[in-house]
Amino acid sequence: QVQLVESGGGAVQAGDSLRLSCAASGRSFSGYTMNWFRQAPGKDREFVALIFWNDGNTGYGDSVKGRFTISWDKTKNVVYLQMNNLKPEDTARYYCAADYGFLSSWPPGPNGIDYWGKGTEVTVSS
Repeated sequence: QVQLVESGGGAVQAGDSLRLSCAASGRSFSGYTMNWFRQAPGKDREFVALIFWNDGNTGYGDSVKGRFTISWDKTKNVVYLQMNNLKPEDTARYYCAADYGFLSSWPPGPNGIDYWGKGTEVTVSS
């Protein structure tokens, strides 16, 4: 059974940093893209960042580019999201997601994703 378990969320001030973790288990993730999405109250789920499991190539949503960094530790099956210079508009529930195969569009959308975690809350106050 595949499990994606997020951790590391919390309440911080604008300008602070947080590091989210996603512990992945239950299968080999070779060939998968590991994604972070987020969803703020009343808004659609938004793509944040992805990393290709096999080669570590990354991609970012425009709103986080230059502030967030995605990485992974393949030996531990953990994906990280380092979030710097946080802004109030980054407030959302952050979800880890795993999707097999090639990207069909950019930015990736939430539909058709193979596996989701339950998310972790991030609140940024001004």
